[in-house]
Amino acid sequence: MVRAKSRKNQKKPATKIDLYEQHKDEYVTTKTPVLVTIRPAKYLAISGQGAPGGERFTAAVGALYNVAFTIKMARKFGGRQDYAVSKLEGLWFLDPAEPPPARDDWRWKLLIRTPNFITGREREKAVDALLAKGKPAEVRGVALETIDEGRCVQMLHVGPYDREAESIALMRAHARDQGFSLDGPHHEVYLSDPRRVPAARLRTILREPVRPI
Repeated sequence: MVRAKSRKNQKKPATKIDLYEQHKDEYVTTKTPVLVTIRPAKYLAISGQGAPGGERFTAAVGALYNVAFTIKMARKFGGRQDYAVSKLEGLWFLDPAEPPPARDDWRWKLLIRTPNFITGREREKAVDALLAKGKPAEVRGVALETIDEGRCVQMLHVGPYDREAESIALMRAHARDQGFSLDGPHHEVYLSDPRRVPAARLRTILREPVRPI
């Protein structure tokens, strides 16, 4: 007679990791500027140039999420540590002291934060699997990298993206008052989905690395 395994001996599934819960001190911020220290973090990343929301930008977002969810699901169904896929983030290579270039010339790097245990081999397997399924070639451009921003000024911007300049001005003034100047690239964490949330209610964390004046 085969006895059922004792519940005490059954291995409990590991709790799903939520990076925003683990790093609340980096993602919970106020509507006024504050200085924070951002620890090194691992990201899936894809770089490009073009207007936000344009064809190249949209294709890059799709590629990034395709790789992110393929890695996550491979781990989940493989019985390994599961985690929540993080929100979209972006680095924008614009000089805040200069007028912005034409939107088609904007350079950016789109990001999705991943747990530190994700490996380059997992990324490679995900890309190969997606290409085998006929997914767009943009997935080849998704890299795995670590970003170390260190000391930053950041705040929560509530409202449309085209009003961010007002918040950035407040951040620049706060940094200057504390003896720092902005040292880019400009970093945004998109807490809201613009397809579902009215522009006036969009919530975006704005972050700028700083250096002593």
